[in-house]
Amino acid sequence: MPTRTEVPLLDLQAQYRPIREELLAAIVRVCDSQRFILGPEVEAFEAEMAAYIGARHAIGVSSGTDALLAVMMAFGIGPGDEVITSTYSFFATAGCIARLGATPRLVDIDPLTYNLAPDAVSAAITERTKAIIPVHLYGLCAEMDPILEVARRAGVPVIEDACQAIGATDRGRQAGTMGTAACFSFFPSKNLGAFGDGGLITTNDGALARELIAIRNHGETSRYHHQEIGGNFRLDALQAAVLRVKLPHLERWTAKRRGNAARYHDLFGALFAGGPIVLPIEPEKKFHIYNQFVVRVPNRDRVRASLTEQGIGTAVYYPVPFHMQRCFEYLGYPVGRFPVAEEAAESTLALPIYGELTPAQQEAVVRAIADAIH
Repeated sequence: MPTRTEVPLLDLQAQYRPIREELLAAIVRVCDSQRFILGPEVEAFEAEMAAYIGARHAIGVSSGTDALLAVMMAFGIGPGDEVITSTYSFFATAGCIARLGATPRLVDIDPLTYNLAPDAVSAAITERTKAIIPVHLYGLCAEMDPILEVARRAGVPVIEDACQAIGATDRGRQAGTMGTAACFSFFPSKNLGAFGDGGLITTNDGALARELIAIRNHGETSRYHHQEIGGNFRLDALQAAVLRVKLPHLERWTAKRRGNAARYHDLFGALFAGGPIVLPIEPEKKFHIYNQFVVRVPNRDRVRASLTEQGIGTAVYYPVPFHMQRCFEYLGYPVGRFPVAEEAAESTLALPIYGELTPAQQEAVVRAIADAIH
């Protein structure tokens, strides 16, 4: 009987072990300084991130969620306003709109990229539209040119939700440099992950950057003087130090993920030429960083249960589109309004793709799917 190969969805220990001493030294450096909130460690990280992304300004914040919230606060978005975004994303994308009292104006997605459909964005514009939030889902940039043109005609900002897309590009432009502002997450499972929550905002607008620096610290412009109400959205120095150690490794880790994606294409192509597995695509002039490797499979839940039994880790991103969430019933979108997103929610499955994944582990994943389907 062959030995079972167990494959976790993500193995952070495999990434941590080779750089353990560097990481511990950075943590000790911060502990010895006893400067834990903002300060020189965060400032150095912000400068390094601005250089990596190619943005003029980078503002460290407490999470990707708070990045979205802070940017919308800076734009004065609130009750009576609408913000256009995808119905298919991590909850924070729409949740932050609603937290400010604004209305998420949801649109359907492209069936191949899972990113919001530009034609749907154009159709959703109203006189109440105050921003557009394209999501670069799974590490692939949205189709930005038509979205930027719609925003230009409407006179509204584009806020890139790049929380899953650090290092991704669209026609040579880095995620985080195309919109008015962009939001990143350093949740531990991301390609660049912290030891907890962390986030970043990038922008080329100096006035907006200054506004965001105030908003992340309760709207404070000088000690105990507040021109507006902000929040506690500060990035911890410990997280900045960890991320500074990891950043020089990011391109190598991304290359490994891309290599694993290519191997999956070869393995699935050999077993399932012509279907029934639908693999992720990388459109021309885009650079996919594969934060997730998401496939479509028939009888997804049965296949996933079989993989779990075989020791293969998987996840479903995302099983319930926003318009079908109970908390968004008040928006009045009926089931069936966004059929592409609904079909994706029922058929997609994320497979292990982390950089340290071995060829043998990938072969085990593909064999397990073949066993589950045949």
